Amino acid sequence: MKLLLLAVIALLSVLPPGLHAVEAATNTLKGTVSPAAIPLIKRAVLAGGGETNLLGYFTFKDRVLIGDKDTGFGAKRESVLDAPRHWWLKSPAGYTERKDEPAVFLVWAWTLRALTDPTSTIETVPDVKDGDVELWGLRVSGSVKPAMVLYFTRSTDLLARIDWRADIHRFSDWKTLPTGAKHPARVVGYKQASGKIWYFDEVTEITPLSELPEKLRATKP
Repeated sequence: MKLLLLAVIALLSVLPPGLHAVEAATNTLKGTVSPAAIPLIKRAVLAGGGETNLLGYFTFKDRVLIGDKDTGFGAKRESVLDAPRHWWLKSPAGYTERKDEPAVFLVWAWTLRALTDPTSTIETVPDVKDGDVELWGLRVSGSVKPAMVLYFTRSTDLLARIDWRADIHRFSDWKTLPTGAKHPARVVGYKQASGKIWYFDEVTEITPLSELPEKLRATKP
């Protein structure tokens, strides 16, 4: 028995540094994750408030303006999210679902639940510099098509940018909710080909929900 124990210790001592931690961490993550992405996912989720606090069902109010200049005006909306499955717009007449709306995946991504989804495949991408800000990134596929790349600031590990389809979405002015979850209060969209701004979105209020409003529960898969 003593000889067997010594053999195990000897075997562990020759494993590459950090392999034990990586294997242990893999067991706590969902989806198909490259070893290099594991510590980065943990950093991003921790910076976003921790996995148990990430937004799931929630209402949010925002002001969206299509155009290349933020005039301070725009359409004011109130929504209920069960991203990436559903996005309902609320009005005095009730709820209207935004069916087949790609933006529901963007909202889901900035909640960081794309990083904990069991159907996600996640790998690292090369670091980039966005202006003067250094970013590290993760490519998410499987759970979203086409794949999207999430970039995080090296100094804070907060989400700074998503490259998806033909657009770049930049996130800033992060707020912390009483639950501990964090969310961006400002999103600006750019066209990748031209680099020109095409929308502004100001998130003015977010309320986490323990469950969907009763009228919407029947639509939940």
